[in-house]
Amino acid sequence: MGFIKQFSLASVAVIAMASTTLAQDKPSADTVLATVNGTSITLGHMVAIASNLGEEYAQVPPDQLYNGILDQLVQQALLEANTPISENRLKYVFENERRAMASSIAIEKIAEAAVSGDAVEKLYESKIATQEPNPEFYASHILVETEEAANEVMKMLEGGADFATLAKEKSTGPSGPSGGDLGWFGRGAMVPEFDQAVAEMEVGEYVGPVKTQFGYHLIILNDKRDHPSLDSQRQELVEELGSTAIGAEIKRLEADAKIEKPSPAFNLALIRDPSILE
Repeated sequence: MGFIKQFSLASVAVIAMASTTLAQDKPSADTVLATVNGTSITLGHMVAIASNLGEEYAQVPPDQLYNGILDQLVQQALLEANTPISENRLKYVFENERRAMASSIAIEKIAEAAVSGDAVEKLYESKIATQEPNPEFYASHILVETEEAANEVMKMLEGGADFATLAKEKSTGPSGPSGGDLGWFGRGAMVPEFDQAVAEMEVGEYVGPVKTQFGYHLIILNDKRDHPSLDSQRQELVEELGSTAIGAEIKRLEADAKIEKPSPAFNLALIRDPSILE
């Protein structure tokens, strides 16, 4: 349920009283932020929600987050009062939620331990050592519509003009405003004519005009490397280390555990029947 901005004057008074209490006493999980028909909503309830919000909420100001979550909890309390839930359903839902929360915490700890120290750097080096060179290039270009215009720009470059400045002034491509900067890219990322020209260049060299379907290019090779950088691969390496560690730990736990899974003697369609929980 989304945050609903409207609430009663009575709720305003309750929240104001709770805020005053918060200011006077050292807050704890049991600190009451609001009551709804006698049901307490505490700081613990709020933290339980806030700590599981996605990254998109990280930039939300604390006062907005506080009011939004509190509004949601008040609304849920109002709706809960008129929606009875069987103890049986609560039992199984809570057990699943507890199990999911505990396993999530365990997985996070295993993954964090796996990437501690220089584990990421070591994995990167081991992968690079076993891989064939996979060149990447860092280039800039100036794109113009005609060969004549390209030759004119080339004369300016040969006369000592700054490449990035000319790109901003002359290039018709989307990278023009950034000085023609194309960033790092590998073989096959560009159209064939451009790709081949860059692959044959030396760092610091510029060539052109190179004709492609987009027009005529003047290219400068700023840098090149045989493999993707550690920074560009870091997230993938972190995920690989975490996944490997989690898989290994689960296998270890399975080996040490007594797990029994008897074949069910009932129609498996029952797993979609909520009346089982009532």
